[in-house]
Amino acid sequence: MAELRREYDELAASYDQAPSASLLAKGGEQLSLITLMARKGPRGRAERELLALRADVLTLMGQLVWDASQRRDHATARGFYDESVVVARRLRYHTLEGRALLRTCYVELYGAQDPRSGLDLALQAANTARTTSPAVTGLALLHAGEAHAMLGEASDCEKALAQAQQQLEQTDGMDAAADLVSSTQFGRLAGSCYLSLGQHRRAQKFLETTATELQDRRKSRTIVLGNLTLAYIRQGEIDGAVATLSEAITELERTRGGGGLNVVFGAARELGPWRNERIVADVHDRLFALMTTAYE
Repeated sequence: MAELRREYDELAASYDQAPSASLLAKGGEQLSLITLMARKGPRGRAERELLALRADVLTLMGQLVWDASQRRDHATARGFYDESVVVARRLRYHTLEGRALLRTCYVELYGAQDPRSGLDLALQAANTARTTSPAVTGLALLHAGEAHAMLGEASDCEKALAQAQQQLEQTDGMDAAADLVSSTQFGRLAGSCYLSLGQHRRAQKFLETTATELQDRRKSRTIVLGNLTLAYIRQGEIDGAVATLSEAITELERTRGGGGLNVVFGAARELGPWRNERIVADVHDRLFALMTTAYE
């Protein structure tokens, strides 16, 4: 079990550093082996630990598939998450269940672009993990805040962000999902929320700070840089937007993160009115080259 868990941890840690497509085969191998062992192994503690690890790998596989598909293959990702929920419920493991529900929420928010369904899933994840994991509860409430922001519900967004911060501050080493929490998460989500609400200067402040601090999670940093680019564009600060977008492209060249690709291409489209300016044309050329190599 220790060796299996170590291999899973290594694969999960690789997510933010490498293209997800390059990790899928390894993830599939791990899932097949763990599933087989759980079916044929002895009942009791070993079976429970194997099933808990299987739920983790299922959630990671959903994450990898969705990212590798540039957040287009919603059905396969949901299938992995749904299966993880089933396993977690069998184990009565609320933290695992909450994590899988939260990942499903991401598909609704950022893939299907359905903030109402995303909000329902975020609140379900928060309620599921409330008694066992402040980490998962806090993260779910952050995304509930973003769903409210997408719906234009500023007051509810602020309430959710405040509740999320309270939960995240209670996270300690006894929380099985403590590794999901970092000092940059609140700023990343708050910046995204204020961007959706049209509070661009406020969003810029959160996103600038977060981009500086967020060096070890490249895929997340790319999304932050993409959102920061949008904040600059919507304030007419084109030089800042181009510089930030160029930095985001550099990150994408290493990771091919699906979420980052979508945000960055969206930001590039908003630079359309300035496409005849040389600095904007140059960054568009880099994006075209990135898109070309992505499909080779």
